[in-house]
Amino acid sequence: MAKNTDIERKLIKEIDKTNLPNHIAIIMDGNGRWAKKRFLPRTAGHREGVKRVREIVKACGDLGIKYLTLYAFSTENWKRPKDEIDSLMKLLVEYLKKELNTLHKNNVKINILGDLEKLPSLPKQEVFNAIEKTRNNNKLILNIALNYGGRDEIIRAIKLLAKNVKDNKIQLEDINEELFKEFLYTGSQPDPDLLIRTSGELRISNFLIYQIAYTEFYFTDIYWPQFTKEHLFKAILDYQNRNRRFGGI
Repeated sequence: MAKNTDIERKLIKEIDKTNLPNHIAIIMDGNGRWAKKRFLPRTAGHREGVKRVREIVKACGDLGIKYLTLYAFSTENWKRPKDEIDSLMKLLVEYLKKELNTLHKNNVKINILGDLEKLPSLPKQEVFNAIEKTRNNNKLILNIALNYGGRDEIIRAIKLLAKNVKDNKIQLEDINEELFKEFLYTGSQPDPDLLIRTSGELRISNFLIYQIAYTEFYFTDIYWPQFTKEHLFKAILDYQNRNRRFGGI
């Protein structure tokens, strides 16, 4: 443990605090495979993954990251076995009940990306409670993508925009990229500067597909239950060594 702490201290000293990503998004992948390699049930992987959420949220807050978006449960995840879904919902409730006071004390604002209507009543209640309790916090905006799908988000935004045009609240000629963004779940938030995906998969899996047009990607073979502050710092350092041109020279 001391060795890891020494490595983390060395890495954090190398990070340029004037060039931090404003918004980090993470696809937390590999819980099930981490558990399988250890001959454990998939639920054990999800439970270990929750510990990493706690660690990474705190690390981002301590660094001064303003926005952190975690892909917790996709619209496609409903296809998983019912017992696994039930376990994930139970873990969500446990996490919010256990961590909410600490998050609130640390000035973290919880925001949800996704359609909450399909969630069971207890997780939905806990989520709304967390949103309400932290609504005025502003140190770190923690976006939890829950029952979220990127294509679904875009279609939802189009429908909302079309209704506003139909109701004469918006003129058709006024529609541009900035206006469209306001109808996404992320609203007026800045797009992610850095997207991290764990577990070695090289795809975005329907995650923030409008927002990541100019996001820097960082892929690692590390499974999410193994992803520590050390790995986060390495991803940020890798990001800081890139030249972001946004289409320019």
